[in-house]
Amino acid sequence: MKRNRCLLIGLLLLAGCDQPAPTPKSFAGLGQDATAFSQVTRAHSLVFPLDHAAHNGFRIEWWYVTANLKDNQGRDWGAQWTLFRSALRPGPETTGWNSPNLWMGHAALTGPGGHQSSETLARGGIGQAGVEATPFRAWINDWSLQGSNDLARLQMTANGKGFNYTLNLVSTGPLVLHGTQGYSEKSGKGQASYYYSQPFYRVSGEVERDGQRLAVTGSAWLDREWSSQPLASGQSGWDWFSLHLDSGAKLMLFRVRETQGAPYRAGTWISAEGRAQALQGEQIQLQELAWSKQENGREVPTRWRVQVLAHDVDVQVDALEPNAWMSTRFPYWEGPVHFSGSVSGKGYLEMTGY
Repeated sequence: MKRNRCLLIGLLLLAGCDQPAPTPKSFAGLGQDATAFSQVTRAHSLVFPLDHAAHNGFRIEWWYVTANLKDNQGRDWGAQWTLFRSALRPGPETTGWNSPNLWMGHAALTGPGGHQSSETLARGGIGQAGVEATPFRAWINDWSLQGSNDLARLQMTANGKGFNYTLNLVSTGPLVLHGTQGYSEKSGKGQASYYYSQPFYRVSGEVERDGQRLAVTGSAWLDREWSSQPLASGQSGWDWFSLHLDSGAKLMLFRVRETQGAPYRAGTWISAEGRAQALQGEQIQLQELAWSKQENGREVPTRWRVQVLAHDVDVQVDALEPNAWMSTRFPYWEGPVHFSGSVSGKGYLEMTGY
């Protein structure tokens, strides 16, 4: 659900604009009224490759890639590449500084030596950032995610202080629609997003940290999501898991925490062949087992018990690097994980609102 994600987008990039940031009524302002923007409906069908591009008229959206990697020494790494678009007002993209779109990019590299992250900001309408469907290209400043129209082949590049990466992604399975044919509910009150993934990437490429360049291979997961009001008033943040099982199956789970009452839970079980089955509420059990203090003093759960008994999943999930805090404009936790128990594998965890 990622991602949006990230505490962020209701106030995204308002620095540099001539409008004051609105006071958020819930997590990152995402529970505020958005009736002037386009709305998510069950009746809409996703269309590709058109939906790989930006959706002007909707308030928020993101292109999100997480990669679990291993170097030639057998050491584990994780790479994150994210592009967020936020609209200040409804309407189409325009050229020049009158563009309604603001853009934010996040990149991170996690592995031996810890976790490093970077953030870059851009304004729409002047060529600094954007997304095109044919051929597919998403970029912000000198970071890019680009490749074939069907997203089957992509190259991903980003950099930050002391790190960079260039990764090649090749899919081995189909796109996966979450929820009901891509309509993904986020509360019991009607909030929803359009949400699909490509969870079947094989990865090869290079990562560089502090001048040391290493060849890596692994797997990656791309999330695409857009909405205008994905959270309800009173929802405070979310915990999101994308898990690659050693069997070849995939599992996406999330819970959206409520300031009062039980969290909203949902997910998708994806077979090794790409068949998707929606998961709801009582089918998913998420329990925090251990918490880690971050660099800014906040504590987040970095060890979990995850259960989806209908698919014989009962595992302990551990962060590769407990201190994977994203010290960005709207901070959150994001990092690679490994899990074992009834099944085993690797994946990613994102936690916002802590």
